[in-house]
Amino acid sequence: MQGEDLLTKRNSVAKLPRANKDLGQHFLKDKSVIDKIVTDTPESYDAIVEVGPGPGALTGSLSEIGKPLYLIEMDTRFEERLQLPNVKEIFFQDAMKFNWPEFLENEGLKGKKIWMVSNLPYNVSSQLFVQFTKVQEITKMTLMYQKEVGEKTYFRQGVKNQANSLLVLSQTYLDSKLLVKVSPGAFLPPPKVDSVVVSYLRKPVPLVDLNDVSELEAFLRKLFAMKRKQIGSVLKSWPEGKAFLEVLKSQDFDTTLRSEALSIETALSLFKLYKNHRSAQ
Repeated sequence: MQGEDLLTKRNSVAKLPRANKDLGQHFLKDKSVIDKIVTDTPESYDAIVEVGPGPGALTGSLSEIGKPLYLIEMDTRFEERLQLPNVKEIFFQDAMKFNWPEFLENEGLKGKKIWMVSNLPYNVSSQLFVQFTKVQEITKMTLMYQKEVGEKTYFRQGVKNQANSLLVLSQTYLDSKLLVKVSPGAFLPPPKVDSVVVSYLRKPVPLVDLNDVSELEAFLRKLFAMKRKQIGSVLKSWPEGKAFLEVLKSQDFDTTLRSEALSIETALSLFKLYKNHRSAQ
């Protein structure tokens, strides 16, 4: 009976507290979208982690799956609503500061498989995506973003010059695809932008070793900071760029290319050349 009362409380939109704009809250209410997310299930996994559950629109459905469920939420107003079956622990803290190594060790999940689910706070969505990508145990992700950010993380057929740092990082470690487009009316309050849910599956063998992910991510941010400029011009603004530019010229690399026009393979080749160049210094 107590579980039923909590589920009733979770599903009562009228009783929701006002969304906190500082936390980027927009509460998902569309059942068809919720069902789409919840059925994007991995073939095998040991636990679910949900970031930003809010009042629990997704959490209730995830809890019914029967897997151990961990929640990371900043808003303590939802503590009672999130006390649901199979919820092992609620971490009331900033997901950006979450200690993943400690969590994995304490919960016996080191080397296990985790499904990450999140209606990401729009103001830190790209940062959280990068953080999740760095955690080897997160083998599957189902993430909702503001449309223009989410689209940067999966390959869109027929779109020219779409290369960016998030896309290259995503394609290096993950297979990604659009799961569903979401209109503003699916939320309370409705945001001013459309959203997308993207599905990711970690590659069995990454294109770059995961130990190098932080170095790769930093390189890509610099490479795509001025993505419409020629790579030669971009490199001249780096402290070590002129020396690296000479390396590229010695490899007959076309430095008139623009970053946004690079293929994933070419961007990663640049990184490997850069890494070797730095090691040789």
